[in-house]
Amino acid sequence: MPFEPKDPAAGFTFAKDDRLLRRSEFLNLAQNGVKVQNRYFIAYTGSNDLNRCRLGITVTRKVGKAATRNRIKRITRNYFRLNRYSLQYSRDISIIAKKAVADAPGWSAVLSLENLFEQIKETKDR
Repeated sequence: MPFEPKDPAAGFTFAKDDRLLRRSEFLNLAQNGVKVQNRYFIAYTGSNDLNRCRLGITVTRKVGKAATRNRIKRITRNYFRLNRYSLQYSRDISIIAKKAVADAPGWSAVLSLENLFEQIKETKDR
């Protein structure tokens, strides 16, 4: 059952508890998680026991300058924040931006994230 906030107004926040923070968590997902990808993003996903979905975002310097990397992270966080409750299970998701997303318009990145989350919903954890 997905995590449901007690306060509906607080339901669309992106708190520290909603983030993957440790390098070991990212590495564990990369080694043991299910990989899905599309034109702009790669995602590794795996289940967790926390009764909530958590997100980790990686945008390297190869993608672009700081303003570009921050824009991509902002778009990704916002999409996750608004759509995390559509995921049916508690999951950890690590999203890695590809270089091509730097030149993409914002709406194209959002559509790509929508496609990625649909693929994540269809995956079965190992």
